[in-house]
Amino acid sequence: MTPNKILAILAHPDDETLGFGGTLARYAAMGIETHLICATRGQRGWFGAPDDNPGPDALGDIRSGELQKAARILNLQSVHLLDYMDGDLNQADPQSIAHQLATHIRHIRPQVVLTFDPYGVYGHPDHIAIAQFTTAAVVQAADGLRVNGVPSHRVDALYYRVLTAPELMAYQSAFGDLVMTIDGVERRATAWPEWAVTTRIDTRAYVEQVWQAVQAHCSQLPGYERLMALPSAEQQAIFGIQTFYRAFSFTAGSHKQETELFQNVQVALSAV
Repeated sequence: MTPNKILAILAHPDDETLGFGGTLARYAAMGIETHLICATRGQRGWFGAPDDNPGPDALGDIRSGELQKAARILNLQSVHLLDYMDGDLNQADPQSIAHQLATHIRHIRPQVVLTFDPYGVYGHPDHIAIAQFTTAAVVQAADGLRVNGVPSHRVDALYYRVLTAPELMAYQSAFGDLVMTIDGVERRATAWPEWAVTTRIDTRAYVEQVWQAVQAHCSQLPGYERLMALPSAEQQAIFGIQTFYRAFSFTAGSHKQETELFQNVQVALSAV
């Protein structure tokens, strides 16, 4: 019997922990294979003193190592690091990166794929780009033609990670106003409407595990200090419940909110 698999396709080291950690840890604990593709090595994510910045190549190596540590804590089955430049992901050739991602999808053969929402949470160009490229790759992976001998693979469900108002408020308590200015235009984080949330995953049992994974990203800890100082209720709002929008699914279609990512997972888990 083919094991159930979840593949997260994200932009930066630490996205897997801050945005998806509870969900990935939960399903790994349930015996579901959890896999990750990270498009950049986080080469520009430096929070320390500017004079201490080791530069993009060295920082990318540091953050890649931190990602591997966090992945082990979250019990991920595999991590596939691409080497696009942090901050420039939206400048990648769409056909090239979609082909790369589709090839990984064909090899891993997940039933469920997770990525960011089309707004990139707060308008982050890298997050928006990986959401678009992932969506294209899911389509390309299902193309009937073999590529280098690897057969096509149809993903059962694609989910976008979304933030509801309580989660967004908790994040902004730690990080301040989530806003980016791109081409002279302010992009602000906007809460996803509750009625549009299709899936709500209870991850309260994995909060401590996620915190351990957060601390594996040592180079980023100066930026996380206020997050780690949040009251317990706000930490639970961030890590205790994770919400998704079901972009498409061949296994679920009801307007009723799900508590699992897709029906096949529920069936498999009921047999454990």
